[in-house]
Amino acid sequence: MGDLLLVRHGETEWSVSGQHTSWTDLTLTEHGEEQAKSLAPLLTGRTYARALASPLSRAIRTAELAGLSGLVTDPDLHEWDYGGYEGITTVDIHATRPGWDLWTDGVPPGPEGHPGESPAQIGARADRVLARVDTALAEGAGDVVLVAHAHFLRVLTARRLGLAPAEGRLFQLATGTVSRLSTEHGRPVIAEWNRRA
Repeated sequence: MGDLLLVRHGETEWSVSGQHTSWTDLTLTEHGEEQAKSLAPLLTGRTYARALASPLSRAIRTAELAGLSGLVTDPDLHEWDYGGYEGITTVDIHATRPGWDLWTDGVPPGPEGHPGESPAQIGARADRVLARVDTALAEGAGDVVLVAHAHFLRVLTARRLGLAPAEGRLFQLATGTVSRLSTEHGRPVIAEWNRRA
């Protein structure tokens, strides 16, 4: 059985400033593009049964610069919908809501079409992705690579390990990194985390 590789997209202006970024379709910074290119050696030399990416340009561009081919976009890989907190930093949120925590308190509704999501809703999306991953891995044709966003991939990791979605809070994930989920004695494990070239 192959491995599941998780690629967090390269740096954007808002990942530098700490602004919550879900549907705002930011491009990579120059440094983010360099991060993405540097991932190629970590991703080449593997056979991929499936390569999936978030439909947002920062994920697609990261995949392209990292040399991934045969990429298919998957709307379930979209970042957490931060609702009314889109573009807002945690520091700014704490000014009006001291002690707020994304993982336990959720987000207020945002503009039309962006009601915000709870950890459970993200977990349901992650479970759908993992079902498709398992099908691809069971075919035995290679690894699966997902190119997406920090909070979503953190929830997906929690779900892969059998944890509640909110336990994604335990897995810090840096921009422009590759992480690898594998198995040991038939159980899912983290084999590598936040790897850079």
